[in-house]
Amino acid sequence: MSIQPFHIAIPVKNLEKCRTFYRDILQCEEGRSAAYWVDFNFFGHQLVIHQKEDFTPQRISNVVDGHDVPVPHFGVVLTWEVWLDLANRLKANNTRFIIEPTIRFEGKVGEQATLFFNDPENNALEFKAFKDLNQLFAK
Repeated sequence: MSIQPFHIAIPVKNLEKCRTFYRDILQCEEGRSAAYWVDFNFFGHQLVIHQKEDFTPQRISNVVDGHDVPVPHFGVVLTWEVWLDLANRLKANNTRFIIEPTIRFEGKVGEQATLFFNDPENNALEFKAFKDLNQLFAK
């Protein structure tokens, strides 16, 4: 599957705290930057964090499979091995998960690994992996 990279820009209050998180914890390569924004190679996609001192995230969620899933959220579908590495790295950094790393639909169509957590400014992220990527849009 070959896709075009997406671009997303998100607000943060503390630019340096978030810069450190995306660069050091998520291991995203830093790209261009200015006094109030930084862009990153977010697993092959372009993520830009913009400092917005009066930013206040809303707390909205939707129940999915018995979990309160935060909306909006963003993330990437990773390979199974990269997802496992990320989950272990997040655990080692004492990440507070919204939804702990888990396997959904185990042994069924659409089997997937998923985890949810917030960045330092409470922007919600989800990372997924599929044993069979062809089941990404399976019904």
